[in-house]
Amino acid sequence: MTAEQREDPVCLADVEAAHARIAPYIHHTPLLSSELLNKRFGSRLWFKCEQLQKIGAFKARGASNAVLGLTDAVAAGGVATHSSGNHGAALAMAAARRGIPAWVVMPENAPVVKRAAVESYGATIVECAPTLSARETTLDAVIAEHGAHVVHPYDDPRVIAGQGTCALEILDARNVLEGLDDLDVIAIPVGGGGLLGGMALTIKARAPHIEVIGVEPAGADDAFRSFGLGELQPQTNPQTIADGLRSGLGVRNFALIQRFVDTIVTVSEAAIIEAMRLQWTRMKTVVEPSGAVSFAAVLEHNERFRGRRAAIVISGGNVDIDRLPW
Repeated sequence: MTAEQREDPVCLADVEAAHARIAPYIHHTPLLSSELLNKRFGSRLWFKCEQLQKIGAFKARGASNAVLGLTDAVAAGGVATHSSGNHGAALAMAAARRGIPAWVVMPENAPVVKRAAVESYGATIVECAPTLSARETTLDAVIAEHGAHVVHPYDDPRVIAGQGTCALEILDARNVLEGLDDLDVIAIPVGGGGLLGGMALTIKARAPHIEVIGVEPAGADDAFRSFGLGELQPQTNPQTIADGLRSGLGVRNFALIQRFVDTIVTVSEAAIIEAMRLQWTRMKTVVEPSGAVSFAAVLEHNERFRGRRAAIVISGGNVDIDRLPW
């Protein structure tokens, strides 16, 4: 059966194939716990530390799968994308590993630390205005000029499958970590939806009893609105410190989220900052605002987690330490 004939754009077999393909090139990130935080929030929490992933974010998974899966003929023309930073760095890294050029369209207000990461892997940065339309228009121009192959940050089956491998690692750890075998719920950040969609389909295929909660900033709540209304809603003028979650929800991603996600909640900027601070001070982990969003749900929607065993996905740790929110 082809991808076009399937009900969903990505299936478990795609995620398992991605896991085998990228395993030599990514980190198998740890699941960490804190007794202090467990007592404070009345839950048994495990933090999936994708801030310790290559390039400092889960994006290394999807970009690696996409680039490694290209034929030699397609790869020869290089790859291109638009990104606020983490996907751009991940694509640049994967392209450098394969020895092909990469172009990354970035908004002019992208964090300095993320721009530096993209440059460090040798990609060419093309600046644009900080809007989705400007990103897409500029990317079209790059493709027209260079003929590069587009690897979309999230609305791409290969990227979604790669992101889903994060869920495989969590589920496999249930046989290793004491207490994790009775996992009740997994909280996952959502921006474009590649991570949430890929992980949700994997979780429901392997362990359908586990509740999947998507978490989104209240100031960039298109996924929350789309999920509630049952129809894809635009992302208009997002206002959040979580720069990695300002993207609009992808079409393929929304289809997966509708089918496999149990609910989506929003969190305030104050909760994001407090969650970020707690992870820095109590767990001694460097987490960016986007990466703290899922833990912010434990703070602001504690009734959903109290008394339960929960995996909290920390999606990234690329933060400008000269501009911390506190």
